[in-house]
Amino acid sequence: MTASTQHELVLVREFDAPREKIFKAWTDPDLVKQWFVPRPWSVADATLDVRPGGASVVVMQDPEGNRYPNHGVYLEIVENEKIVFTDAYTSAWVPAEKPFFTGVILLEDLGNGRTKYTARALHWRAEDKEAHEKMGFHEGWGKAADQLAELLAKM
Repeated sequence: MTASTQHELVLVREFDAPREKIFKAWTDPDLVKQWFVPRPWSVADATLDVRPGGASVVVMQDPEGNRYPNHGVYLEIVENEKIVFTDAYTSAWVPAEKPFFTGVILLEDLGNGRTKYTARALHWRAEDKEAHEKMGFHEGWGKAADQLAELLAKM
């Protein structure tokens, strides 16, 4: 097992949409609310300061109305190509109590308005990767990607 497979979970999809639409769906709070968590969960609120060092807060809500705020910071933004974010910081460079993962979203132009979408979750520890997998990474991120595809078709 390599260091990357020990710590990394990956989801790859191809979308019938240009990179610009996918980037916008990741960076526009109103669009994030429409696809980011698998239904019947929802996003109650999203505040996104999309720039390196900018904070994000995505408040997930379960069907019973319980809210779960997820705080993070953007590490790298390459418009229409790459988004790197982490929960290792809560805002600015204030360390989080217990960092869980860094997300890397890669958008590769395949031509003809198609995009290869790669979502990588890089965990600090192998145990965190295993926990994320058991929480339903592939199912949850897969459903969210399906919902993203539905949104892209309407944009």
